[in-house]
Amino acid sequence: MDDINAADKKFLKELNAGIASLVLLGVLDRAREPIYGYRIAKIVEANKQDISMIKQGALYPVLRSLENNGLLQSKVEPSVSGPPRRYYSITDLGRQTLKRWMQIWGQTITFVNSTLGEVGSDDKY
Repeated sequence: MDDINAADKKFLKELNAGIASLVLLGVLDRAREPIYGYRIAKIVEANKQDISMIKQGALYPVLRSLENNGLLQSKVEPSVSGPPRRYYSITDLGRQTLKRWMQIWGQTITFVNSTLGEVGSDDKY
């Protein structure tokens, strides 16, 4: 899906706005220990399919927003190989929010699939 037009870009941007927060909370919920932004970006990148849903440049503003809302916490630690790194972890409020957002996401998937039908289906109203 390399040739993406303006309408596709707009649709993806709007779709990604909420998905990025959901995905980042999910990644941090599954982490065994606090992880830094670049590592989070690599985890997300490793799970992409044909479309990069979260651009690395958009990752940091979303992390900051989640932290400002009390869903994440962070701590800056020195790095032996470069500048200090900010390590993120999910808060209890973040875990509660993630559970609710996953329920909403499931309802959204069900609604979209039932309205649009299965991909490639020829069913008509």
